[in-house]
Amino acid sequence: MDNQLPAMPNSLFHRASMATLSFNPTRIPNKPISNITSISKPTKISFLSSIKPANNNHKPHHFQSNTTLKLSVSTQEEVEVEDYEEDDPTAEMSYLDPETDPDSIIEWELDFCSRPILDIRGKKVWELVVCDDSLSLQYTKYFPNNVINSITLKNAIVSISEDLGVPLPEKVRFFRSQLQTIITKACKELDIKPIPSKRCLSLLLWLEERYETVYTRHPGFQKGSKPLLALDNPFPMELPENLFGEKWAFVQLPYSAVHEEVSSLETRFMFGASLDLDLLGIEVGDKTLIPGLAVASSRAKPLAAWMNGLEVCSIEADTARACLILSVGISTRYIYATYKKSPVTTAEAEAWEAAKKACGGLHFLAIQEDLDSEDCVGFWLLLDLPPPPV
Repeated sequence: MDNQLPAMPNSLFHRASMATLSFNPTRIPNKPISNITSISKPTKISFLSSIKPANNNHKPHHFQSNTTLKLSVSTQEEVEVEDYEEDDPTAEMSYLDPETDPDSIIEWELDFCSRPILDIRGKKVWELVVCDDSLSLQYTKYFPNNVINSITLKNAIVSISEDLGVPLPEKVRFFRSQLQTIITKACKELDIKPIPSKRCLSLLLWLEERYETVYTRHPGFQKGSKPLLALDNPFPMELPENLFGEKWAFVQLPYSAVHEEVSSLETRFMFGASLDLDLLGIEVGDKTLIPGLAVASSRAKPLAAWMNGLEVCSIEADTARACLILSVGISTRYIYATYKKSPVTTAEAEAWEAAKKACGGLHFLAIQEDLDSEDCVGFWLLLDLPPPPV
């Protein structure tokens, strides 16, 4: 994509374009990502042509996010954490928030994998973990390693529905590519749509919490045991033509404006996806500048529609390859855009990544008809998370 971006006062975003290689200090009242001296002649940057408890008496606590942002945990939640830690780590969970309408839970997040725990046979125990994105539904069940198949999983999904009195979900998200065959087969036999996606953030954070509060306390825990099914991080591929944009820019928005864009997903016709930061335990000040990537295209709506079906996970500035990498689904990575590598452009990309890290991995992707537009046709709030410890 062409990255020639003149500074315009009516733009929705504060830009940190790699054309000028710095923020315009006359437009940015807050501290910029970098202090790189701007250059007068813009560079050409082109898109690649080849872009807790085991009972139901009270609600289990919300997990804490492993981010650098300030975490918000109430006194009551701390009490529940203490209660949870006193529970038997071998116990299983079957919980439904009594204040939640069961019919409203139409999407589940699911993991079915081995844990760093050995059974009496000396074999790794497997566990099914299921929740929804609000943690109103939480379910866990251990299995021996010799019954791991789609039939076992299908029967377990039916049992969850029957035991908790919730309908079978319309969609099930999962993040392990190695289990795609088993999960897909089980879901399709139940007329459930399986969605391979790393946007299982509630599940990923819950697994991180369970590692600390459950698995490490289990009598069969094996310290130092590595995950059996590690997450894939494949070499990035060429971007499909239908995902091409025309221009792009590093940008930033105060969180208050990000919140407005996320709210627009529900109030007007707009593609994208949001995150429940309150649930994830992430507290962000309204004036905190959130880094993002703005993409402009004369065919912005079709582009946003295509992106909407990809389960967009994150965007990374790869300074070694002088490109931007778009991660979607479980393990698909695309070279989203390239730029001419130089000490200045490398520093700018590193500054954007540093800003993302300072926000605990929080960032966004915005698609517009023009980079100077006040409106977006697509907006995705994204969060980088480390892989789960199991």
